[in-house]
Amino acid sequence: MGHLPKPTADNTFLAEHVSLLRDSYQRLLGKALVEPTLSAAAGAQAVFEAPFVVVSHSAASDPVFTYGNQAALDLFEMSWAEFTALPSKYSAEPEKRAARSQLLAAVARQGYAENYSGVRRAKSGRRFLIERVTVWNLVDHTGLYRGQAATYRDWTYLSSGHTTD
Repeated sequence: MGHLPKPTADNTFLAEHVSLLRDSYQRLLGKALVEPTLSAAAGAQAVFEAPFVVVSHSAASDPVFTYGNQAALDLFEMSWAEFTALPSKYSAEPEKRAARSQLLAAVARQGYAENYSGVRRAKSGRRFLIERVTVWNLVDHTGLYRGQAATYRDWTYLSSGHTTD
């Protein structure tokens, strides 16, 4: 699958991809990611502009991010092109990647997981703790596995560990 373009009004904020995120979330968790009565295009715009993070990655064995809403791009301090070229494992610190891998394996088996927490790192090196994360499988209307997505509202910036005298 090629890279998706950055969501804009001209491409209906990637309504087809965001519908996959919304539909999978609704089916697995029994609740709506954003207002369920919104059309595909309006819902996609609402997800892109939401005050919470929504990301997805591909179904590849070494998945790459396929989507990040504006909150995610801001938090990770990346452009759309940078974010959607990033293997998702690199969003976690090296020593935390095993825990992240175990979480994703559990999601693959169970369909979703809630209340995950972990430390992530922005492009600048700024570290932040993400909490109460929901991760879910993306499965299209034909039953084809298309990757995973995550959403969270809670993050806290951590000190860099550097001290100044």
